[in-house]
Amino acid sequence: MKKIFILPISLISLLFLVACGGEQQQVVTGAFLGGTQGVLAVFEPFGVEDGGVYSIFDSETYPLEVTLNNKGEYELQKGDVTIKLQGLDFDSSGISSLTLKNKDLLEEASELLPNGGEEKITFATDAKYTPAVSGKTEREWFANIEYKYQTYVVMPDVCLKEDLTDDRVCEVEGTKTFFVSGAPITVSGVEESTAGKGIMALKITIRNAGTGKVTLVGEDFGTQQKVGYNIDDSTWECKQGGKLNEARLIDGTAEIVCKLKTPLTAGTLATKQLKLTLEYKYRDIIQETLRIKEGAK
Repeated sequence: MKKIFILPISLISLLFLVACGGEQQQVVTGAFLGGTQGVLAVFEPFGVEDGGVYSIFDSETYPLEVTLNNKGEYELQKGDVTIKLQGLDFDSSGISSLTLKNKDLLEEASELLPNGGEEKITFATDAKYTPAVSGKTEREWFANIEYKYQTYVVMPDVCLKEDLTDDRVCEVEGTKTFFVSGAPITVSGVEESTAGKGIMALKITIRNAGTGKVTLVGEDFGTQQKVGYNIDDSTWECKQGGKLNEARLIDGTAEIVCKLKTPLTAGTLATKQLKLTLEYKYRDIIQETLRIKEGAK
């Protein structure tokens, strides 16, 4: 979904595209809600809580449901989230399937919907633990959550300066203001420098701020954690480790370098807004304990 954001007036006044001839054109951009969360998932209560653990008697059935909550700022379509029950080392009847997908749109978090969209995924309404119980036993339910997601990074004041001795309008070298949307893959810093005469360069540091793993859309999860990305201006080219539009995270972080493909023309003096979109598949896991107690015979 395309978003339009409005900055406070004090910030908007700073964001202008300044042509070398003096003409000014206001650039409308804006801050995101931010945050480092994507899809949060929790098991719904299995039964009555007893000492911090959900407990039932062996004669009782229990609901097996997972609630999804989109806490980030990317809208998820029907079927974008896959929930798979895992870790079952026991028999339980009444479960329709071990793998389900979201059936509804999961809206992104916004000022109108600060908690984001929510959907309850039902695997069973009356699951039952079938093995014999003597006294009591505890079993762990696990659910693997996989979903497609995007992170948006807006850099409103990239300096385009062909003559670095000109001290007007903006500074090339140094850290840059940026805005990043709420998501588990986030940006921790943006720096601008030069990579040759008239060639501006940006170093964008990304990190996995969540507890899960990340991979490219369409690929399986493996030992490497990777994200895809693209920039909204075709005059720029972005690489990491020599690869175009693909970054590998090591120890949860990666640095993407974006550079102008061709040098600026003589006399260029301007600021420009750029937007980088990170695209990936994210995987996390949740667990919950179920205590089954022997009932009276």
